[in-house]
Amino acid sequence: MSNGAVDPRKDNHSPMAPDASAASNSHGNGVVPSSAPSHLRLRLNPNTEHNPDRYDGIEMEFNPLLYSSLERYLPSTMLGANRSTKAYYMRQLLLRYAPDGERSRVKKNKEYKDKIMSNYQPMHRELYHMNPAAFFVSSFTKAISENTEEAFRSIISEPSPGVLTFEMLQPRFCEMLLDEVEHFERWVRDTKFRIMRPNTMNAYGAVLDDFGLETMLDKLMEDFIRPMSKIFFPEVGGATLDSHHGFVVEYGTDRDADLGFHVDDSEVTLNVCLGEQFSGGELFFRGVRCDKHVNVESKPEEIFDYSHVPGRAVIHRGRHRHGARSTTSGHRVNMLVWCRSSVFREMKKYERHAPSWCAECQREKKERQRLSIAAINLELQKRVGGAAS
Repeated sequence: MSNGAVDPRKDNHSPMAPDASAASNSHGNGVVPSSAPSHLRLRLNPNTEHNPDRYDGIEMEFNPLLYSSLERYLPSTMLGANRSTKAYYMRQLLLRYAPDGERSRVKKNKEYKDKIMSNYQPMHRELYHMNPAAFFVSSFTKAISENTEEAFRSIISEPSPGVLTFEMLQPRFCEMLLDEVEHFERWVRDTKFRIMRPNTMNAYGAVLDDFGLETMLDKLMEDFIRPMSKIFFPEVGGATLDSHHGFVVEYGTDRDADLGFHVDDSEVTLNVCLGEQFSGGELFFRGVRCDKHVNVESKPEEIFDYSHVPGRAVIHRGRHRHGARSTTSGHRVNMLVWCRSSVFREMKKYERHAPSWCAECQREKKERQRLSIAAINLELQKRVGGAAS
């Protein structure tokens, strides 16, 4: 996360429309009128041969990774434009679908994080820069470097459809992150700083992005989660993950005890237990559902309980319904990264068919096909019977 310093190697300018300076002068108020065509739409399929720009050095409301991901979906006539022009038009497209309340929330959240970053002093600065050799177990880094389905399956267990587990974090990384979170919470108490909790369901825990770990978690998503999601969760935007929400949650007799049945605001969720000593707290899964069927009863084959092990990760679709059973003793802390795809969310607006990833939608589709075939067979039998008589 930026601390306000300007990197001279980067183009630290906000995206502007073509001839924006002239437009600003003509109005005399510095406001650039929107010239993004109302018909601007993303391509249905990405241009996989196009190498997108990086947008780290441009100051804007949205995550730079989001822009890089969206660029492959721009109309072919725009791909050759300069970076600022592309960023401007992508920003206009994003703002078109972001309500005013959401834009205000993003602005306030940035101000909130900047205030923390200007006052908080990290305990373990080595956590704030991605270091795979120090963070991950060797089997995980080896599979990532090979980047093949065969390599990933060699380290993954799939105890229930769509629930993937694997060894991921080294004990020392878990210890340091636990220390850092405790250090941050101590700073919060000492300064009486009011912090935002990870979500509306958890009263305990902290948002890792808020105190400087956003850049490291961006790398985690981009270089480690996305390659796996591209293979195992392509139908929910696994190949185009471009933003995240990273946080820790805490459970115990003096913390949150459990977590009710829910779905995540993500396309793909990474959940890793950091420790410490605890009993209970199993993660229970109840099948993947779309919004229409989120409360439909689970089938027996969809019911699965997962027991947390420190350092071991579980990754699943955000729409995979789940919850956490009560932590009956001790103290459990988990790191979660909700990974999102702006492209997938944009494409969902144009879907005309039931999503392939919703088990209930697929059951309904099969039932319609069965009834259609049965009706055709009945009609054929009537015709054959009529001809025979």
